[in-house]
Amino acid sequence: MNFIETDLEGCFILEPKIIEDERGYFMESFNESYFQKALHLDIHFVQDNQSFSSKGVLRGLHYQVGDFAQAKLIRVLSGEILDVAIDIRPNSKTYGEYISEVLSSENQKQIFIPSGFAHGFKVLSKTATIFYKCDKLYNKASEGGIIYNDSTLNIDWGEEITNCIISDKDKNLPAFEKSRRIW
Repeated sequence: MNFIETDLEGCFILEPKIIEDERGYFMESFNESYFQKALHLDIHFVQDNQSFSSKGVLRGLHYQVGDFAQAKLIRVLSGEILDVAIDIRPNSKTYGEYISEVLSSENQKQIFIPSGFAHGFKVLSKTATIFYKCDKLYNKASEGGIIYNDSTLNIDWGEEITNCIISDKDKNLPAFEKSRRIW
């Protein structure tokens, strides 16, 4: 596994070693010991989530606060997404900055997003199945969010987003400056 540090401290792109032959391929998608050693973290994932979405679905920007702030390891099982991570740690030198990465079942890249980040994605393929690990359990009382088209963050979603499929909940999230950030 190749761990590539992004411009946001603690956020990494992971590229697995893929062994291919006439039968198909094999890869190790996660190894806790190797992961912890490479990132110098004592992290233990306790919850796995999976979602399925159609082309043009935009989910996010979501996070949890306090004791339930989640670190996530995200991968795409089928299809392709544009994945976005935003640093919302108030004392971080990259506070308010984001990265985006195309994750797909073809490139097999993963992204590790530490706690203190908001997360969202847009589906680029006909459909996509996303799988992610979390180091804390979901807690509804601790959830927060930021509107996907916030003018301060100015996220480049890759193309016009007026025709995206967005839940009413996500359409009504607050702006970055008014979002709930309790660390």
